Amino acid sequence: MNFLKTLFTTLILLLSHSALAENWSVTQLHTNFGDALNPFTGESSFTRTYTIEHASEHDLGDNYFFIDFLNDSLTDGFQDTGIYGEWYTTLSLSKALNTSLKYGPIKDTGLVFGINAGEEGLMKYTPGIKLSWDAPGFDFLTTTFAGYIDANGGVQKDQLAKQDNSIFIDLAWGAPFSLGSQAFYFTGHVEYISGRDDEQGSKVNEWLLAQPAVHWDVGQNFNLDAKQLMVGVEWRYWYNKLGTDEIENQPFLHAIWVF
Repeated sequence: MNFLKTLFTTLILLLSHSALAENWSVTQLHTNFGDALNPFTGESSFTRTYTIEHASEHDLGDNYFFIDFLNDSLTDGFQDTGIYGEWYTTLSLSKALNTSLKYGPIKDTGLVFGINAGEEGLMKYTPGIKLSWDAPGFDFLTTTFAGYIDANGGVQKDQLAKQDNSIFIDLAWGAPFSLGSQAFYFTGHVEYISGRDDEQGSKVNEWLLAQPAVHWDVGQNFNLDAKQLMVGVEWRYWYNKLGTDEIENQPFLHAIWVF
């Protein structure tokens, strides 16, 4: 129920931006296949993830969200079926103040607010600052520094145990490149979340999650628009996955369809 409430809130906030001039938007369907690790048992199982992802830019900033639908081949209570989503909205200070805030390689600074939500009452807020970098050859290169604020209902509400607040840092990028006549795209992100304790006295380790991916724009060979159909490989390296002592280091087959 909390996830649905968050989803509806997100949609309302997104629709509230419709009064602003939208410069561009893109909505994608992702499919991801590979062996994912259950960090609580140490076992891996073949996992299918279907993702709806949206990004858009308007006169005062940008929006981004994704919703994952997960299903694995092992009945163990972890991602047998699952849903998880994140949403971020950024207010560009240069656009809001109508002045250039470029400083060295930093071309803009934004105020960002995010919501991470999932099952069992999982709810995190991520207010912070996003730096946009002037990086030649990149469509975008950003660094986000934010709080990782717990809003779980806690064990008294039969939800995930409440955790101490912590720190969230994320680096995200996207860069096109070509090999011969073929177009490719290098994208991904690296996130760090600091360690914390939960209300039951358990320690949640800091973690580092890296998800670089290389996609081949196969659709251009079939007269489709650029980046409309892409296939490739995403590599997931997750140190202390979900705050445990386990490390996930696996490739995943990835496909993207833009609609």
